[in-house]
Amino acid sequence: MTATSRLSLPIHQLTEAASIAIAQRIEYQDISTPLTESPIATAYVHHGKEHHGKQPLGKKSQGKSPMLLLHGFDSSVFEFRRLLPLLTQGETWAIDLLGFGFTERSPQLPVNPAAIKAHLYACWKTLIDEPVVLIGASMGGAAAIDFALTYPEAVKQLVLIDSAGFSAGFPLSKLITQPIGKWATAFLRNLKVRQNISLKAYYDASFASADALKCAALHLDRANWQQSLISFTQSGGYRSFKTRLAEIRQPTLILWGAQDRILGIQDAERLHQAIPQSQLVWIPQCGHVPHLEQPQITAAHILEFAR
Repeated sequence: MTATSRLSLPIHQLTEAASIAIAQRIEYQDISTPLTESPIATAYVHHGKEHHGKQPLGKKSQGKSPMLLLHGFDSSVFEFRRLLPLLTQGETWAIDLLGFGFTERSPQLPVNPAAIKAHLYACWKTLIDEPVVLIGASMGGAAAIDFALTYPEAVKQLVLIDSAGFSAGFPLSKLITQPIGKWATAFLRNLKVRQNISLKAYYDASFASADALKCAALHLDRANWQQSLISFTQSGGYRSFKTRLAEIRQPTLILWGAQDRILGIQDAERLHQAIPQSQLVWIPQCGHVPHLEQPQITAAHILEFAR
């Protein structure tokens, strides 16, 4: 595979303009990491000035800090199809985390938070290499907290959208343990199951459309999807960071859907109280995914915060 290449997807199966647009922009970059001898073909979407690998020294973006978006559990960059085009202040990146989305999976590489963080740092160093506004949604919020605590020099500001990371674990992780790992992942592959999860994620059920289901399922046929998901859940996934949240020094924006039925609403205030320089904004008439259900409001809050 070349250093940079386009990802070919069945775009004809998509109907929403935002879904088609992001599908056409997904690229692969070979990312060298300490995890494997060979680079990892990593899927990402980039909005902003033309990009062909890391900018030469002294040619980094001027003015506005780049934004880097991290998706949730068993998701992909498709999760940001409506939000990404609205974050127009400068360069914006969305990356498929190790073990998820369309990023290459190896059956020999365990998927756990430490490996995800090492891969993410290599992506940041290769593609961006300057402090970012780090935006994490759901499980991506836990990944963002972990990254900001380990690499504070890489994160200028932090945005957490209905974020995991305060309470221990993630609900689905508890279901997928041996000896039922393969059964549980087969259960999660079922489109009716995924549709029911989607219905629960939204406040307005009309958002759980056929196009949304296709966006949430396109990555399921990628090689080693099942093995990676089992590996991640058996690692325990992201545990609680509540004893370390006071160490976060970056200004932090917490956005939370007022009707979140996936993680509930209690952790929103808990995160706000635990993170020193944080502000909490409730998104009304919204479930677990404000970036999909209320993208204009979500983008406006992020842009204002980033200024």
